[in-house]
Amino acid sequence: MQNVRSLFLALTGITIFAALALLTVSLTLAIGGILTVCLVGRALSMRLKPAPIRAKANRQREMHIWNDGRGTIIDL
Repeated sequence: MQNVRSLFLALTGITIFAALALLTVSLTLAIGGILTVCLVGRALSMRLKPAPIRAKANRQREMHIWNDGRGTIIDL
């Protein structure tokens, strides 16, 4: 009887350990898959959006002033 009880406890322990290991692996794969989908989606969305172009002021130009007949134009 003691032998049967020891065998039952050992099998129960192994079963619980295997179930927890399977749960850990499945959760790891699920979280990894979700992160992969998020990263791929982010990479594709960044590729589809054009990068903003920054306008730079040309500081080396001189100020131009002229009269077109309707008024004085000052081009800074």
